[in-house]
Amino acid sequence: MDSIITIDGPTGSGKSTVSRSLARQLNYQYLDTGAMYRAVGIALLKADVKLQDIKEIEKICLSIDIKFVRGDEQTKILLDGVDITKEIRDPDIDLFASNVSALDIVRKAMVKLQRKEGAKGRLVAEGRDMGTVVFPEAKHKFYIDALLEERVTRRFSERRKRGESVLRENVKEDLIKRDYQDMNRNHSPLKPAKDAKIIDTTGLDVNGVVKKIIKEIRKN
Repeated sequence: MDSIITIDGPTGSGKSTVSRSLARQLNYQYLDTGAMYRAVGIALLKADVKLQDIKEIEKICLSIDIKFVRGDEQTKILLDGVDITKEIRDPDIDLFASNVSALDIVRKAMVKLQRKEGAKGRLVAEGRDMGTVVFPEAKHKFYIDALLEERVTRRFSERRKRGESVLRENVKEDLIKRDYQDMNRNHSPLKPAKDAKIIDTTGLDVNGVVKKIIKEIRKN
């Protein structure tokens, strides 16, 4: 577990960008676990499966193939061989993915895949329960957060850059709702691991956060 770095945190905290940058600098593999739950969500939507249909969800979780293809600019996510990298960032997938990730059967299936990746070593695992549930024995754990208004600003800017016509107020409302769902679900709720280093990214750029993380890692 010495070569596994976990980075957890809420939406808009900057954990995805930071994790990708950190993985590049350390030459580690980057694991976007949020993308895995979004991929499952897309699979369920395409199959028109309801969240109450546990047997059908289990069948899909056991049959789908999720792959991460590392490129120079970004890591592509393939679902059964189809590139869904752009599709998983649709805002409608956000809350649905949160509901999907709250299902015990889905979490068990994804945790199994995540630990399989972790067994290869040299991994930056980003998500919401990496340090608490998936890799509790990891040596280096971080929880990244930021003030709500800063997270709203980041999320709003990100969605506008993607060409979406969205109001800041709606972005804030969605963010609060997502936070509540993630922090209050029965299985693997979002929270810092007891031994995680908490980093407030408010007012910091990506390089500043990555430098902080690397400094902490080198202490050990």
